[in-house]
This record gives sequence, structure tokens and C-alpha cells, in this order.
Amino acid sequence: MSAEPDVGFERLLEYVRDARGFDYSGYRRPTLIRRFQKRMQTVGADDWDSYRSYLAEHPEEYASLFNAILINVTGFFRDPETWQLIESEVIPKILERKSDGQAIRVWSAGCASGEEPYSIAMLFADAVGDDGFKERVKIYATDIDEEALAQAREARYEPEKLKEVSPERLERYFTPNNHGYVFRNDLRRCVIFGRNDLHRDPPISRVDLLLARNTLMYFSPELQDRIVANFHFALTPGGFFVVGKAEGLHTRTSLFVPYNLKRRIFMRNASAEGGFRVLRASALPDTDDQGQVDLGEAAFEHAPVAQLVLDDENRLAAVNHSARALFGLKLKDIGRPLQDLEVSYRPLELRSLIDEVRKHRRPSTAKDVEWQAARGRRTFDVQVAPLTGPGTMVAGIGISFVDTTAHRSLEEQLERARRELQAAYEELQSTVEELETTNEELQSTNEELETTNEELQSTNEELETMNEELQSTNEELETMNDEMRERTDETARANSFLGSVLASMQQAVVVVDRELRVLAWSEQAADLWGLRDDEVEGAHLLNLDIGLPVQELREPIRMVLGAKTVEPIALEGHNRRGQRVRYSAEFAPLLARNPDDGAAGVIMLLTAEREGEFHQPADGNESSP
Repeated sequence: MSAEPDVGFERLLEYVRDARGFDYSGYRRPTLIRRFQKRMQTVGADDWDSYRSYLAEHPEEYASLFNAILINVTGFFRDPETWQLIESEVIPKILERKSDGQAIRVWSAGCASGEEPYSIAMLFADAVGDDGFKERVKIYATDIDEEALAQAREARYEPEKLKEVSPERLERYFTPNNHGYVFRNDLRRCVIFGRNDLHRDPPISRVDLLLARNTLMYFSPELQDRIVANFHFALTPGGFFVVGKAEGLHTRTSLFVPYNLKRRIFMRNASAEGGFRVLRASALPDTDDQGQVDLGEAAFEHAPVAQLVLDDENRLAAVNHSARALFGLKLKDIGRPLQDLEVSYRPLELRSLIDEVRKHRRPSTAKDVEWQAARGRRTFDVQVAPLTGPGTMVAGIGISFVDTTAHRSLEEQLERARRELQAAYEELQSTVEELETTNEELQSTNEELETTNEELQSTNEELETMNEELQSTNEELETMNDEMRERTDETARANSFLGSVLASMQQAVVVVDRELRVLAWSEQAADLWGLRDDEVEGAHLLNLDIGLPVQELREPIRMVLGAKTVEPIALEGHNRRGQRVRYSAEFAPLLARNPDDGAAGVIMLLTAEREGEFHQPADGNESSP
């Protein structure tokens, strides 16, 4: 027995549907809850109600939420064994069934960022040649994610995305561009991208090959069956249907027969009764005894005009989706008196119009009603009309709110449309193809459902979804590892370069910080005084016993730290062999990263001359160098 639904989560789904028009009521609850909880952890929301409040205050969060719900994990020729079978058997069978010059139609449902439709495009171009592909093949690629579709239309991919594309196909079908590759534009025109919600929108028709890999797993079993029925309608007799490796289509429907069960490739069962299904919104009334939808109620629910219906006692009898989204009404408001609702007086006083309509039994219209809504100022034409029952009795009142705000900004929209015309050419192509499908008159039919082994199938689909998430996370970790490796290499090169510079200098180099602690000690200094760099680094310079009068360095170092110029000074001492040595010391400031902070330390260059080099006899006295 299934667990009771979470009331708070269902209220959140209803809020998202009313606010943005995305209805996720048919999606699998475990997957949805996991996606929502991931976003809640990111923004710091404690429960469903607090996350709903966060969405109301931060509308930009919707984009991140929708991207989290739709994980677009895809790739070129993903699952190579399946693609090899499509290339060697499926495409040849489609070409055998088609006469010369006859059009071939392919539908990639849930295409994400476009790797799948471009993969099938390459296989058909290999089979029929470039000219035959451009003349005969049309590939329709659809998805609900507008951001992924925009990326797919660009057809630009990084080299790591093309690892599964052979060098021959990479050279033939892609053009190098800005550290990446772009799919050939002449073949790209045969791939038409468009938004399609499998839950709500009609399917593409007359399709010879349909790919919907790892797409059905996001939907509940009821919606999966309805979508599969639409896929059955979309395919031509003998058409091929390819699903994901975790989607056991053969256990849930007789609309398709297996072609290769291991690779999840099926064929349309021409003898099965399928047909296109009109998908109902969850807010519609129940179906009748035959399981069919009341199309009149469906038309009212999805009408673009906000509509209310009142009964003979001015109680709210019906409210469609547009009115609920516009005025913040809920289905639980049905049955309440109109005067108890805010819509009775905002955007205008309705009760006087209703009384007038009931009195004269004819429609009344209020023009140019302005309303300062949450999304800005809007203008409506409000029509109140009587709904007559038997004879001339007024059984109820219908109220329509026609939004007339658009015509006020028509000139601005036309100017923007002209600027975007060239960029929108491909989107227009997609829109035209989608409009073709809406002209077909379709009738829903009955179907028999099989739900054998449903629990096991659901578990397999959830595991596949988790694998997709892990793959996405692994790709992010690989990218971070590459960046860390590059930074480590850069640091090693910088250290090697600095060591080479110090080793190449003839003078002994000593670098101290503001506290006179040794930061750097060159090889010449180690050779001169017999101490290695690892022995002195971090030690106080004035505490070193190295045969050099280090106390005489204190004042010059302080002057350099005080931003004063210090001339070279001469010192006498001895080296690690006990030989007398005269040193010439030069000083320079070690600049900090921020010049305003002053010197971070001092760089000292010491040139040594042994006793034999600086003793020059003259009149019996030693002269200074």
C-alpha cells in the first residue's frame, strides 16, 4: 500500500503550478521530493512552507528549482551498443520501408542539450549521404527545459563532450570554433528544436523512429501509460521506439512489441488499440464512467481568459486555472459566497454589475479596468453574462476577465520582434512544425492497462535516476581535480624558476622579513657560511653565528624597512673555512603585494673578497679596497 501523500508538499506543488504554470503533479514523488530537498538545503529552508515563502520572495529561485528537477545528463552515442544496433539494423529497416525520396521523420523526446538528436543525424547522414539527408530527413528534438534547448540550438560542444565521436565523424560533421566544435550548419537545419511537455502537449505525428531514453522514469505510472499511448499514436506502422535501459516497457503495455529487449528497442504494435490521449490537469473534475474526459470542462479549465462561474445564490461554482493564478484563488474557495472573496471588489466592484445582469438578463461589460497586480499594472475588459437554465431562468452568472494590457505595448513588442527576427529563424521553424501537429483532429480511446511487477520497475527507475545524479557529480569533481592539478603545476614552475634565479647569482642572497627572520638563503650563502637554507629559514638573522658581524646589519635593515635609501656598506668577517673575508652588502626592499603596505622585508646581496684579494701592500700599510 502506498504511503499517504505529504499535504505540505502537495500544497507546494500546487503553489508552483499556480504561480508559474508548471504542473509536476504527475511526477514520481520520491524523485520530486529529493530534488526539492536539494534546493531547500541550498537556500536554507527548513520545511515545505518556508521554501514556498522563499519562492514568493525570490522569484529567481524558480530557474534553479526547475534545473534541479530536470537533470540533463546526456552525451554523444551514449550506450554505444544501442547506437551500434540502431546503425546496423534499425536505420536500414527504415530505409527499406521507405521508397526513394520519401521523407523520414525522427523524434528525440527529452533531448536535453542536443547530443542525442545530433548523434542520430550523423547516423542517417552516413546512411543516405549529405544530400539525401538534407532532402529527406527531419529530426524533431523536444524538451521542457528552455535553457537546455538554447544550448542545443547553438550546437557548440567542448572537446571532452565529443570523446565518443570517432575522429572521422568529428572531421566530417563538426567545425572547430573557439576551443570547441560546432555541428555543421547545413545539416543542423534539418534538426528542429522546440519545447514540448509530454505531460500536456500533443505529440509529433507520422514518426518513423522515436527516442525517449530515460525520460519516462520521471513520471508516475498513470502518466507513463498515457504518454506511451501518445507515442504509439505518433509512430507510423512498423516504427521503432527506443527507451532507456532501466525502462521495462514490455512489462507495462501491449502497444509495442520487443525488437531487441536487451537494448530496449521496440516496434509499434499495429494490432493494438492505442490512440492519442487528452491529458487532464489535476484540477479538473473526475472522469465519467467510461474513463473519458469532459472536453467542455477541460476547455473551461485551460481557457486563456480568467473565468468565474457563480450559482443562483452568488456562490463561487467554478474557477479556471487562469483565474486561480491571477487572483490567488484556490479550489477550496469553490462554494464560498462571492462577497467573502477579494475578487468581488478588486479589480472592480462586481456585485453591482451582477445585480444589473440578473435584473435585465443581458450581459454587461466594464471596459479598461485598471488593476495594480503583483506583476505590475494591468488592464482588463470585464464581462458579466447570465447563464440561462430551462426557459428564461437565470441559473448562474459567468464572469470573464480579458487582459487588454498587451495592445498597449504592441509597438514595443513589434520593434523587439524585428530585432530578434534573424536570431529567431530557427525557433520559428520549430514553431511552424509544432503548429502543424495542432491542426490534426484526434479522438481519445480506451486502453487496457497492465501494471505487473510495478514495484520492482519503480525501484529500477529510481536507481537509474540516482546513477545519473552521481555521474553529474563525478564530472564536476573531475573538473575541480583538473583545476587543482594545473594550479599545483604552476606553483612548482614558479618555485623552480625562483630557485634557478637565486642559484645563478654570484652574490650571496639573504631575504629577511620585517621581524628579521630569514625567508630565503641562496646556495652562495650556504657555501660561504656553511649553513643550508633549511637550517636557517625562520631563524632570526641577528642570532646567527656565521662569521659575519650581523649586528652591523640592524640599522641598514631598519632604514630600508622605513622606506629610506641605504648605500652599500663594507663589513669584515670570515667564511666557513675561517678565512678573513671583506663583504660588500647592498640592500633593497622586498615589496608587499599591496604597495600601500610598505616593504614586507629586505633583500641583501653580499659580495665577498678573501684576504688575499683585498690586501694590497703600499708603504708597509694595508690599503682599503
